[in-house]
Amino acid sequence: MSGMPKDRRAVPKKPEILATPGSMDELERLVRAGADAVALGERRFGLRLAGEFPLPLFAEAVAFARERGVKVYALVNRIMDNRLAAELPEYLRKLADIGPDAVVFGDPAVVMALRGLGIAMPLHWDGEMTATNHAAAEFWGEKGAVRAVLARELNLDEIRAIRRQTGLEIEVQVHGATAVYHSRRRLIASYLEHRGLPVEDTGLSRGLAAIETERPDLRHPVFEDEDGTHILSADDICLLDLVPELADLGVDSFRIDGLLKPPDYNEAAVRAYRAAVDRYAASPEAYRPDPEWLESIRRLQDPGRELTYGFMFKEQIY
Repeated sequence: MSGMPKDRRAVPKKPEILATPGSMDELERLVRAGADAVALGERRFGLRLAGEFPLPLFAEAVAFARERGVKVYALVNRIMDNRLAAELPEYLRKLADIGPDAVVFGDPAVVMALRGLGIAMPLHWDGEMTATNHAAAEFWGEKGAVRAVLARELNLDEIRAIRRQTGLEIEVQVHGATAVYHSRRRLIASYLEHRGLPVEDTGLSRGLAAIETERPDLRHPVFEDEDGTHILSADDICLLDLVPELADLGVDSFRIDGLLKPPDYNEAAVRAYRAAVDRYAASPEAYRPDPEWLESIRRLQDPGRELTYGFMFKEQIY
């Protein structure tokens, strides 16, 4: 992978490096590796989390991070049904007492619950595949959002256009696996039941995968949880080479998604992006990437999962 040479300008603000730890031990490691912020929550209200952080552990994470100047974002981005919507106010009230730096949401039920409680907390709109234009971002900005988490399918030109037309912060996933399909139905379990087969564990630890007939070498991880069936990308996004380009566009937050990855891998990724961001911010004109940054990730990369630029240089048709 190679970067794109271009004229550099001074970067007024370093992009935030955001990590998604799967445990308290991993959180501590990622903070020490250089993460500026972490996103975490509990599976009852969060979507595709790397780990479980019930409220007592969430409070411990906030205390640890705050002592080190690191932000903690609460993931409350699950698609809510009526039962969960009824439980939201009590959960959000307890969450507000802990005091995260922002709440990440996708469902309007979260905004309505916070309004009903009279609680004002910074909101990050994570619309998954729907966060594709500045008008949608501005809509949620009017409802209190301060950040838009952009869809993973956007390319550089589309990100640039959104950045120019919205005053919200923007977050872009720069590393890791990403979801390509989600259904609220438990499709694997339903299929097994239909065939009269025993329904065993269909969770993330089972290691299930969807394989394409025409491309049998690609394995898309599949798992089921309380929120349904999830199919993930067969490869991993890696935008380490594009740190200067994304910083120049004004991307506020670089998300490193830890789902599917062991702590050693996530720590190496955070260290690599930390080094790249710091070096570019220190001297954009003199910036040169260190090959060891990428090699430190490649040494731990699953050989069955390629590192790619994702959609950064592609035109997506909706």
